[in-house]
Amino acid sequence: MKPQDPTARQLLAYARLQWRWLALALVLFMFGAAVEPAIPALFKKLIDSGFKDGLDYPLWQVPVVIIGLFLLRGGLNFCATYVVQACIGRIVLRLRTDLMAALLRARSDLFASLSPGQAVNKIISDPNIASQVLGNTLIDVVKESTTLLCLVAYLLYLNWQLTLISFVCMPLLGVAVNLAKKRLDRVGQAQYDSQQRLINIVDDNARAWRVVRTFDAADFEAQRFEAEAQTLRRNTLKQSATGALITPVTQLVAAVGVSIIVTLALYQASQGASTVGEFVSFITALLMTISPMRYLSNIMQPVASALVAARGAFVLLAAPPEADTGAAELPQCRGEIEFRALSVQFADTAAPALQALDLHIQPGQTVALVGPSGAGKTTVVNSLLRFVTGQQGQIFLDGVPIEQLRLASLRQHFAVVSQDIVLFDGSVAENVAYASAQGIDRERVRECLQAANLWAHVSAMPQGVDSTIGVNGSTLSGGQRQRLAIARALYRDAAIWIFDEATSALDSESEAAIQKSIDQLRGSKTVILIAHRLSTVRHADRICVLSGGRLAESGTHAELMAQRGLYADMVQRQIQ
Repeated sequence: MKPQDPTARQLLAYARLQWRWLALALVLFMFGAAVEPAIPALFKKLIDSGFKDGLDYPLWQVPVVIIGLFLLRGGLNFCATYVVQACIGRIVLRLRTDLMAALLRARSDLFASLSPGQAVNKIISDPNIASQVLGNTLIDVVKESTTLLCLVAYLLYLNWQLTLISFVCMPLLGVAVNLAKKRLDRVGQAQYDSQQRLINIVDDNARAWRVVRTFDAADFEAQRFEAEAQTLRRNTLKQSATGALITPVTQLVAAVGVSIIVTLALYQASQGASTVGEFVSFITALLMTISPMRYLSNIMQPVASALVAARGAFVLLAAPPEADTGAAELPQCRGEIEFRALSVQFADTAAPALQALDLHIQPGQTVALVGPSGAGKTTVVNSLLRFVTGQQGQIFLDGVPIEQLRLASLRQHFAVVSQDIVLFDGSVAENVAYASAQGIDRERVRECLQAANLWAHVSAMPQGVDSTIGVNGSTLSGGQRQRLAIARALYRDAAIWIFDEATSALDSESEAAIQKSIDQLRGSKTVILIAHRLSTVRHADRICVLSGGRLAESGTHAELMAQRGLYADMVQRQIQ
């Protein structure tokens, strides 16, 4: 019978990949469980023969057999547990790998709702929690259920009438467990959602600690954290209370059944229908069933919690991937770009980001995109890289529609330095030569750092280009981080370079050095500059002024100043 919960079915699909090892563990558990009835059977033998007619075997065999039974059971359970844990490790590895692959290929709109903290939790914590809890539960369920099955079989062998009476309690246990499961699902999901919100608060404060302290918002953030932590505490308590309630209810039902059976067993013994050894053996085996029954009735809380955690991971796994429908390759690129009546409108906005934009950039041309915030400059870049897709119009790269190109073939021709600097936890050289298929060319790394005006600082670091820079370049200043990102773009040596506010955090000297490097690219590379500080774009071959998603003006600095239009007004305001 397949599980009804879709999350459980997805987890089962991963477990099936390890079915051979899990089958081996099941066999080992069954052999271990088969040892359980031997203990009450041994008591029956001892009582009926040893205490009545004397032993017909050496006395020293008794402790040897008892200890041997426990050693055999323990060894079999250890081997089975080891096999299951090994399977869990492989399942977690496979699930994490798939989740990371889903994150890497997900559409860009996912990152508008998924914080870095949530991504870490869904890829690292959720699969581990779900798999470990469910794995440990599986171990115990198999062990306890096989033990219970063997004990029940032995009880049927001893006295089938009394054993069948015990089954009367089973429907009552099923009703109690089912009611508890429904509440555990509701409370568990509320607890998980609250935990995600708490992770977001911590993530916000870790990333924006400067803003928090500048605004003197420590008390505000502490109150926000405490309020959500209290919500999480209440939901956790509700879940624990629901789980704890299952135990006394199931124990009460089981106690009623056991009391009836013990009473009837005593009555049968008093009538001479069974021997003392049979009675003791039956009661011993019956009492031994309480422990596995109690455990099996308490598995709903950890299982519900694990399924909630797994559900959070599978949400990421189900994220729509980035569309890569193109099949064409573009091994060489001249750098010619053409926008033909491109219109882009996002789902949550009333006005389009781009409206019938026509723009033609010649190979080797340096073009600046300027305009007020929200004019569509960043959307132009995102459309070029196919992070967003237009509703109308097309973009051509060297005369080829970009939607016909494979994403990897398209993006290999772009080097981007964004205003949001992102560096990686590693060495300077590893960041400059990031993801280079040819490995690290240390001489080229040095040249790029010199061009980005960062070599003097790097050469003075303890390990030079092999010095680590910390998480997102935490050991560097803001300007140094931006210059390192520029060196990374220089190292790629792509046909088209995009500088999105690339010099915004630099001092005048560093900005001049970067401007000199950009000037050296003229004629050999297509360069797109996006800037609010208009002094950095005045030497561009062409300046395109965007307004409301449209191309409002286009020309050189001198031509646009002579027009006394939108660009001239922007320059005048910055001068003032």
